[in-house]
Amino acid sequence: MLDARVDPGEIAGIYRRIAPVYNVWATLAESRARKLCLRLAAIRDGEAVLEVAVGTGLAFAGILAANPGGRNEGIDLTEAMLTRARRRANRNGNDNFRLSVGDARALEFPDCQFDVVINNYMFDLLPETDFLPVLTEFRRVLRPGGRLVISGMTTGKRWYNRLWERVYRLNPALLGGCRGVELLPYVQRTGFIDAQRSYISQMTFPSEIIHAVVPQQRIE
Repeated sequence: MLDARVDPGEIAGIYRRIAPVYNVWATLAESRARKLCLRLAAIRDGEAVLEVAVGTGLAFAGILAANPGGRNEGIDLTEAMLTRARRRANRNGNDNFRLSVGDARALEFPDCQFDVVINNYMFDLLPETDFLPVLTEFRRVLRPGGRLVISGMTTGKRWYNRLWERVYRLNPALLGGCRGVELLPYVQRTGFIDAQRSYISQMTFPSEIIHAVVPQQRIE
């Protein structure tokens, strides 16, 4: 796994700049992984759902459609992304949601608040030292039996998937600071159970989708 070469303090600025064109990239390279992420989340109407790193609201729109009678929260580092996410949510006639600026490393929610936490294409930006602290925050805000679903860029299985690693080595900003990571061992170390990993290659871009559960009896 490559080291993160973008300073965490620079991430918000990068995504403010690419917000206007982000949907094009996400549709071409990430849409299949997002759809699988939502399917594995198996959201039931009336649940409490949190999406961390909402972006322009591509997955959040699906959350709202599945959970019209529940609680829907979303956070992102940048108001530029959230403005687009709100616009998308409002177009669908939904009003049972709250979107706000927030940091995955320090979620501003009490313990055991959510049935589902969803996260798309964020860990591939973070330094490896942040993986366990962020996952610990996700587990903290999930209720016993709560579900976690994460998608993100991963290391490729085929030679042509590895071309993205070369792009990252050349200039990380060309990939929005993302590089391939393998998150499953960190999810397991954080105390989640029944963790499973799926792999998707779309337009040669490699993604992993991880689904895991908080134990009914929380063991700290």
